Amino acid sequence: MSVPVSLLSLLLSTALVQDLPPLPKGLSGDSDKEQKQEQEKSASSPSGLPSLPTGLGKTEEKDKPEQDKALPSLPSGLGSAPSSADTPDAEKPAPNWFMEHFTGFIEARGGIRLQEDETQDGASIGEIRTQLQTELSAGPALFNLTADFLFDPVADDYAIDLEKGRGFIDLREANMVLRPSDFLDLKIGRQIATWGTGDLVFINDMFPKDYNSFFIGRDDEYLKAPSDAIRASFFSNIVNVDLVYTPRFDADRYIDGTRISYLNPLTGMIAGEDMVIDPVRPDGWFDDDEIAIRFSRNAGAFELAAYAYDGYWKSPAGFSTQGRFIFPELAVYGASIRGPVLGGIGNAEVGYYDSKDDPDGDNPFLPNSQARYLVGYEREAMTNLTIGLQYYAEQTLDHDTMAAALPMGAEEPDETRHVITTRLTKLAFNQNLTLSLFNFYSPNQEDGYLRARASYKLDDNWLVDGGVNVFYGEPQAFFGQFEDNSNIYAGLRRSF
Repeated sequence: MSVPVSLLSLLLSTALVQDLPPLPKGLSGDSDKEQKQEQEKSASSPSGLPSLPTGLGKTEEKDKPEQDKALPSLPSGLGSAPSSADTPDAEKPAPNWFMEHFTGFIEARGGIRLQEDETQDGASIGEIRTQLQTELSAGPALFNLTADFLFDPVADDYAIDLEKGRGFIDLREANMVLRPSDFLDLKIGRQIATWGTGDLVFINDMFPKDYNSFFIGRDDEYLKAPSDAIRASFFSNIVNVDLVYTPRFDADRYIDGTRISYLNPLTGMIAGEDMVIDPVRPDGWFDDDEIAIRFSRNAGAFELAAYAYDGYWKSPAGFSTQGRFIFPELAVYGASIRGPVLGGIGNAEVGYYDSKDDPDGDNPFLPNSQARYLVGYEREAMTNLTIGLQYYAEQTLDHDTMAAALPMGAEEPDETRHVITTRLTKLAFNQNLTLSLFNFYSPNQEDGYLRARASYKLDDNWLVDGGVNVFYGEPQAFFGQFEDNSNIYAGLRRSF
């Protein structure tokens, strides 16, 4: 913890005064008359004090500024601290190379399930995580590196898998940033990308997510998973363009049964570690690639954007003829708007999901094309209390065709899934305490997901937090299938 500069100055000045000889008369409160007599008695410094520099003490009384009259000059060194050049090298603190080059944190986090899950362990999370961040400038290039090192007895598997975020190392960022011209930025390598207007709801953001981290109580930053991509940002007065090319498909860190149990659509039963999903994954460099593009500009106080994506469904949403999970091909086209509305911030976003492997919607083993909609609003209701509301919908576009193609006895899904989200955020104790509540609720499927969290900043370095993740609803509903994964967690973080 750094000591304030004023305190250092006070301590240093006190030490200097203790080593000086007694002060001459007049410095300790003698009258002006005694000071003048003492000055007339001798032009030299008082006995025991070093000689004053030439010109000091010889100035005529009439030549002195009014505020300096009758005040003796301070002995040499009393008015200011010695310079660092006067400090012996042995007394100078040695530079800390590690702290000069790295930032990050050390964190311990643990959690347990609120009920028994026959397919999973009782502990939902239990890990010690160290994150290191650094950056290095080399000519026109800036290099960024962020890596997490984990000890995770719940997973009990330390083999490194950078794509799935497993093992004792999770490489979050490793990229190079260049600016070849005033209108172009390039970022090449592993990076975390995000765009769109939703609050924990994503339509046109087709970059990887980590839903395992999200559901078990890791910090919200871990909802976003990294991409191995090239990002080019073009700037102009007319429109800004972001182009992200991923040479090999980057999937979500999806729910597969290793940490979170799920409803297996093939068996109709809740599955977990006893039935881990092992999909056929597109992994050919430059063959199984992705491309995403965004056009954006401001219109007054509003930000307008248009999006396009060509790649795959980010989680395994279909089945092959052999009965294995697959990632069907997908194209997405959408738009968004965000800006001030009625004293708050409003947003709207739409997206068309073109399921390219099922253009007619008659294959019950592949996802149908969809239209997705989002409308949101957020404002500060009172000092340090913010409220946010969203309405989100997923509409199946070929619902009747799909329903007619379902196998005998299969349950017909709703044509449209409606979701309402609510966020409450309260700051207290000089904004060191943050209380947040976020709830997803589907009125037609009657299921939901409640996230409640409290975090307290002990000082500039220490943060303690805790919360709950509660899923509710029938097992056939999207959030209801995760009900046995409801958990409570707590964490302690030391930043540096």
